[in-house]
Amino acid sequence: MTIRDAIRQRILDLCEVNHMTINKLALESGLTQSTLNSIINSGSNNPTLATVAKVCIGLKITVREFFDDALFENIEQEIG
Repeated sequence: MTIRDAIRQRILDLCEVNHMTINKLALESGLTQSTLNSIINSGSNNPTLATVAKVCIGLKITVREFFDDALFENIEQEIG
């Protein structure tokens, strides 16, 4: 799994747990719907840490909590 795939899946998992739509997350995080859609639909190659931090604000969790998941244990090395 790539970091992009892990971030995408983590956002989807956390939205499900919190009964939150991507639209609601966009409103809560201050990100545009198109930015989140790009991440979710794999259009964004590498979401920045700043973007992930905004997602965390919307989810009311810390960046540490976001990355504290088994999804991030076996990330493939990405070249390029």
